[in-house]
Amino acid sequence: MAFKMKYSIVQKYIPVNTKRRSGLKNRGIVFIVAHDTGNDGSTAVGNVNYYTNSANVESASAHTFIDDEVIIECVPLTEKAWHVLYNVTTDNDLYGFDSNDHAIGVELCYSNKKGSINNQEAYKRYVWYMAYLCNKYGLNPMKRISGHNELDPNRKSDPYKNALKIMGISKAQFLNDVAAELKDCSTPESPTKTEVSEDDEPMKLDKWALDMLVKNLTDFKDKGFFTDEAWITKAKNGTLTASELAFLNTILIARAVKK
Repeated sequence: MAFKMKYSIVQKYIPVNTKRRSGLKNRGIVFIVAHDTGNDGSTAVGNVNYYTNSANVESASAHTFIDDEVIIECVPLTEKAWHVLYNVTTDNDLYGFDSNDHAIGVELCYSNKKGSINNQEAYKRYVWYMAYLCNKYGLNPMKRISGHNELDPNRKSDPYKNALKIMGISKAQFLNDVAAELKDCSTPESPTKTEVSEDDEPMKLDKWALDMLVKNLTDFKDKGFFTDEAWITKAKNGTLTASELAFLNTILIARAVKK
């Protein structure tokens, strides 16, 4: 699915084979962890520079830092970042995996007393980037984004009880904003001539098979696997072709595995 690139993403990577960036590959992304820096007024550039300068001093890291001006990926999304403690098992209970192995860690830069960051603009980029990741990895934002404080409640308050609370944004609003941004920026997978052969004819199905197809497509849409009503409409009126169904199946299988 095509995605609207409202903002540019800068890659400014921490040196590899260091404590902060091991270079080890992750095992496939199945969820996202929302963080904030916990450092009033610190910028994305400032945080990435600090991580770079202390790359062999400490091991804590994250994939991405976002403020009101820039989105910086400092650890490649294909690699592990050390953003949630391994000995805290909430992530395993919720998702079946450790965050460092299967999740992207995204840090929000914000202002409270210092006021050096425009929180509204930073939040817009934070929401958009979360939607970008959900599109990239086929994730449902309502189910596949967790706050750091939810995974490690005894030690962490970010972001729901810290930066987002300062901004007056609840967890529910944040997730709804990401879902809305994902929908707004996504181009539906509508059938086109490039996806099907021009002489491909509509499938001829018995009523029971047609009803089952419509039901299954409706279920998949309700689960967020695709957004375009055109698929269901074509199935209902009997104009869906075999090539179109094969194309749709490819999308659904890929997204079902990721969910």
